[in-house]
Amino acid sequence: MKDLENKVAIVTGAGSGIGKAVAITLATNGAKVVVSDISEKGGQAVVAEIKANGGDAIFYKADTSVAADNESLVKETLAHYGALHIAVNNAGIGGAAAPTGEYPLDSWEKVIGINLSGVFYGLRYQIEAMLPTGGSIINMASILGQVGTRMSPAYVAAKHGVVGLTKAAALEYADKGIRINSVGPGYIKTPLLEEHLTDEQMSGLVTLHPIGRLGEAQEIAELVLWLSSDKASFVTGAYYAADGGYLAQ
Repeated sequence: MKDLENKVAIVTGAGSGIGKAVAITLATNGAKVVVSDISEKGGQAVVAEIKANGGDAIFYKADTSVAADNESLVKETLAHYGALHIAVNNAGIGGAAAPTGEYPLDSWEKVIGINLSGVFYGLRYQIEAMLPTGGSIINMASILGQVGTRMSPAYVAAKHGVVGLTKAAALEYADKGIRINSVGPGYIKTPLLEEHLTDEQMSGLVTLHPIGRLGEAQEIAELVLWLSSDKASFVTGAYYAADGGYLAQ
């Protein structure tokens, strides 16, 4: 029997990158997956890939920065699959690059809206749906949920917020069968990163990781899989870095 047999999962930001790897990995391990993204093209492609490999998935378009979209996503999941056992709040953006004293207000609002409020909205409706059965929620933070970096005040603030929010919620629901944890990836080799950075910039990022390379989306997905499963049954309120040694420096 597969680790996630008969489990139902939501993955946000699942149309590409880490979210795509997570959705496919959960499905491969038996979960029925609701693939959610603002990109219908990307999300439907992931659903098609899951189904082609014998998995069960549907797509639901949702903007995580909108509370009503999160509520509708959970309602659609319950209507289609009858339960919710796993949620991965992965959707996020990088935002503008600028010092705090010059940071664009619209970018601040967008980054906080998606990266922090979006996680709260997800928790707000996912928790309610999981109370009858219990479940596992994984919030995608970052190494920048533990340390700072220049030129990304909104992203750093949001990811620190995700770590704190995760701990608070985990304490509230620890005795109700719902485990809530966060994951802190280092810099991961994704299409988004490769599209926006030069080869020189990519090489510079590699030097930040003692392991000598960037991470792969599948490596993050494997950690999420473990946290989603009963193998992590005693784990809640935790922050797990997968960062090639970045935070050990």
